[in-house]
Amino acid sequence: MTSIVIPAHNEESGIARLLTAVLGTATDGELEVVVVCNGCTDRTAEVARSFGDAVVVAELAEPSKAAALKHGDRLATTFPRIYVDADVEVDATSLRALAATLDRPGIEATGPERILDRSGVSRPARWYYDVWEQLPGVRQGLFGRGVIAVSAAGHERIRALPEVMSDDLAVSEAFAPHERAITAGAQVRVRPASTWRALVRRRVRVTIGTGQLAAAGMVRPGVQTRGSDLVRVGLAHPGLALRIPFFAGTAVCVRVAARRRVRRGLGDVWVRDESSRGASGPAEQPDGQVERGAS
Repeated sequence: MTSIVIPAHNEESGIARLLTAVLGTATDGELEVVVVCNGCTDRTAEVARSFGDAVVVAELAEPSKAAALKHGDRLATTFPRIYVDADVEVDATSLRALAATLDRPGIEATGPERILDRSGVSRPARWYYDVWEQLPGVRQGLFGRGVIAVSAAGHERIRALPEVMSDDLAVSEAFAPHERAITAGAQVRVRPASTWRALVRRRVRVTIGTGQLAAAGMVRPGVQTRGSDLVRVGLAHPGLALRIPFFAGTAVCVRVAARRRVRRGLGDVWVRDESSRGASGPAEQPDGQVERGAS
């Protein structure tokens, strides 16, 4: 058996799609699925309970991903353990492949190959993500996938991590490159920000979170994008030549906006991107509220 823990905050529009995919080809007793609805004001819990005994559903009043993950860990009973964001799509076949990867000696954490669903995404946002996907850290890290699987030993390591904004990056960086892997054949579909403005807001959150981790000594050198990374991407992918300056310009805008936000004392206020969920704009949430998707 593999335990699946899904924190969900107001994910009524997508939770059924995810659970249908997760349970679709799973055999009886293969998956233990735990959905922790945190601070929901919609029908997320009701929709999750409609799947019957196949899903354990818990509700927390506090809108906090960290609290939801801890509660899910208390309810889950076995390993491997796979943490899945509620707004991505991953099926039982991919989850099975992730669990198999953790059987490899020395591998304590793994994630699936990322598919960015660009349908409905504006051209400027697409240009940014075209470059972002080719960055070495993005290709090799476990972050930005919405799915992370850990062994029992891996779980012991991440349970001691402090609560931080860029939680998936913190988990990825808790493992040396030789201790983590991207599982070939396992795939997750992620919906990125659909507009350039929404992308900038999302990247501001990521930049602040990465800065927090760097200040705490929790990231390795090279995690943050450098000019040399963009040069290598340009040499390897000449077709991205026009997109790279746009990517760099966006990165500058993000850094400026992140500094302003921190100076205003809003560095710990979560901005959830609703554009990838089909809503019209973002809503500010208390610190710790989750926004899944590209990181």
